[in-house]
Amino acid sequence: MIEVKLNNLSYNFAFGENQKKKVLSNISLNIRSGEQVAIIGSSGAGKTSLLKAIIFANRPTEGSILFSGIDPWKLTGGARHNLRSKLCYIPQDPPMPPRQRVVHSVIAGKLPSMGLVESFLSLIYPKFAKSAYKALEEFNLETKLYERVDKLSGGERQRISIARALMSEASLWAVDEPLSALDPDSAETTMSVLKEHASARGVTFICTLHQVNMALKFFPRIIGIQDGKIFFDSPTSSIDQSLLMKVYEAENK
Repeated sequence: MIEVKLNNLSYNFAFGENQKKKVLSNISLNIRSGEQVAIIGSSGAGKTSLLKAIIFANRPTEGSILFSGIDPWKLTGGARHNLRSKLCYIPQDPPMPPRQRVVHSVIAGKLPSMGLVESFLSLIYPKFAKSAYKALEEFNLETKLYERVDKLSGGERQRISIARALMSEASLWAVDEPLSALDPDSAETTMSVLKEHASARGVTFICTLHQVNMALKFFPRIIGIQDGKIFFDSPTSSIDQSLLMKVYEAENK
């Protein structure tokens, strides 16, 4: 079971020659095992940066993180890589080799729990094809199992990447803007499937969203971020329209 704690965490993004931009400032939060949390905010507010901090993809400039009671940045590179096998990260625009078959793309969700030989053999004979079919079936994409990735629409590719979470054995899912390429019906189905499976497995589920209505409908806790700082961290039941308007004020100026 996974619990994540951030303590006064800040992160500076380096660009150009000796130039830095602070993208996260003094972030402190505790995400308990099995929680389902949405992170919302305007474009550029720091949603993806916060998600990457939670999964220790970027080393903090200040502060600390505890992932399942362990500070990943005090581990060796190999030990930190092993710790990451406990999580499944689904980026907004996941890289997929264009000639790759969908079945192999979905099975990639199992790679962290597979040995080197088993991973290699799965490229020749996809051992988990039946499981991949069932995962795709949840998103009405089972007929695409053996199609090439470059023959799919953007929305289909996005849902196939999300299907990797269902294949994974991870205890934490970190999903970045999963609805950006989806129509309303597909978005509704996608969130329902993720929530249902996360609840059934007791998975800690953290998701960045631009669609506030989806955050309100599917998540019991919402973190609003503005200018790299936590603007609010509240149960969904206590969030009103005025609070939502304020977290998006910077985008409207």
